[in-house]
Amino acid sequence: MAAKTALITGASSGIGYELSFLFAQDKYNLVLIARSSEKLHELAKNLGTRYGIDTLVISKDLSEASAPEEIYQEVQQAGISIDVLVNNAGYGRYGSFVDTELEKELSMIQLNVVTLTHLTKLFLRDMRQQGSGKIMNVASTAAFQPGPLMAVYYATKAYVLSFSEALNNELADTEISVTALCPGPTVTDFQKTAAMEKSRLVSGKTLVLMDAARVAEAGYHGLMNNKALVIPGVMNKLLVSSLRLTPRFVVPHIVKFIQKES
Repeated sequence: MAAKTALITGASSGIGYELSFLFAQDKYNLVLIARSSEKLHELAKNLGTRYGIDTLVISKDLSEASAPEEIYQEVQQAGISIDVLVNNAGYGRYGSFVDTELEKELSMIQLNVVTLTHLTKLFLRDMRQQGSGKIMNVASTAAFQPGPLMAVYYATKAYVLSFSEALNNELADTEISVTALCPGPTVTDFQKTAAMEKSRLVSGKTLVLMDAARVAEAGYHGLMNNKALVIPGVMNKLLVSSLRLTPRFVVPHIVKFIQKES
């Protein structure tokens, strides 16, 4: 039995999937959450066999407003105390705002912002009672600028970054830390889900996409070292730094050029 437990949303693929292996290697028990029950059970079996940990699988659509409370109640009923919360689940939508589907974007706000906030509220209160804990909120380098052609997605990630940094400051005098992980474009299913495969950003004509395992490793080490902000990759760090020197009115034009279809 591992001494601690980590809860990871969006664990069935990409960064969340890779993070589950890193926690399992350090003997954390896991609560794995995503929509795909089959993928989660396969992952849980793999992790249990390789690392001897216990795993609770919760198949849930996190874009549903009732999901956070249902997850919390299921964890409580299982008698599990969460030591690390990883809010990784999220998605984007590509296209001009006037043409994209409102339903998809409202669902995106629910998942990327509301669910993340709700889960943080629920489990943070328990961490305060326990006297310690860690939270990782997965934002993006998109959080540092407005994003034409993905306006809502960029805005949701700006919220995640601002929320995480503020919360980490509020908790500075406690044994609880909050880490904002801000990866750049990463090789995951995100691009397909966002319908942005033809964008210059992901077509290989402007940036080289990072591997999800490298992003997860950078985030994991930052989390364990109580870092407030983690930006994986030298190029991503340079990109964020350059934004501070670029006139604000110029930034949307640059982002739009990069986002356009190649």
